[in-house]
Amino acid sequence: MALAIRTEGLTKDYGQGHGLFDLDLEVAVGEVFGYLGPNGAGKSTTIRLLMDMVRPTRGRAQIFSTDCRASPVQVKRMVGYLPGEMPQWGGMRGREVVAYVAGLRGGLDNARVGNLAERLDLDLGRRYREYSSGNKRKLGLVLAFMSPARLLILDEPTTGLDPLIQQEFYRLVQEQAAGGGTVFLSSHVLSEVERVCQRAAILRAGHLVQVARLDELHHLRYHRLEADLVGEIPLDEVGALPGVEDVKGEGHHLSCTVRGDFGPLLEVLGQRQVLNLVTHEPTLEEVFLAVFRDDREMAGADRGARS
Repeated sequence: MALAIRTEGLTKDYGQGHGLFDLDLEVAVGEVFGYLGPNGAGKSTTIRLLMDMVRPTRGRAQIFSTDCRASPVQVKRMVGYLPGEMPQWGGMRGREVVAYVAGLRGGLDNARVGNLAERLDLDLGRRYREYSSGNKRKLGLVLAFMSPARLLILDEPTTGLDPLIQQEFYRLVQEQAAGGGTVFLSSHVLSEVERVCQRAAILRAGHLVQVARLDELHHLRYHRLEADLVGEIPLDEVGALPGVEDVKGEGHHLSCTVRGDFGPLLEVLGQRQVLNLVTHEPTLEEVFLAVFRDDREMAGADRGARS
């Protein structure tokens, strides 16, 4: 299997338990790979190590079999990169930033840049300091996608983007993959990675927790649902549904946690008049806390049963 990214024991130790530790990871050529973790998990540190923005404490990283530390310029030529925090381009206009970066990369495809700017609804004539945070992110995406890079490394790419632009971003990722490119996408939002990735690695507190196909991560998926109903709340009926937990009722207000399929719950609620219904996707940190709490509770129950 040809590899786009490979790390062996990759470590950046900032002290007091902060950083990235002993990362062994492989990303295949042509794969859209998600890199999941709550804020502070080590995702950006990993990406900075891949791009030789920081140097490892130990271990090594390769991109297309090229050592990231020994040959950083060669690596950067093969990568379209979106950092977690954009550089400060000050009074430069968007088109001037594009021209500057294109000059470093060796050429500018004006038609490609124009198409990207149109699709992302970005005015390249405005000065960088006049951009909103969302427009700064759009410019970063133009810079990452504008060259025919073999690999895209995107750090929290949809931060600050409105939903319509997020959809356009997903289409750009799919087009990159359809053309044989590789995408390494970090995120703290599970649903975003589910949307476009084939596999994902889960990082927590600087350590790799799991690498799996997306269909193997279904146990992480849950939502908090709140609904206002007319009439009596069917607490017992809702509480008996598969995957529905922590059911609470107060007056005409129902709240519960749903793991997996919403279908059975929606079927029950569909038999009543629903005045309002809202779902909340938890942060990945909340997901991890819930999953690890459940794992500890199950392990404790097993130990109790054995004793």
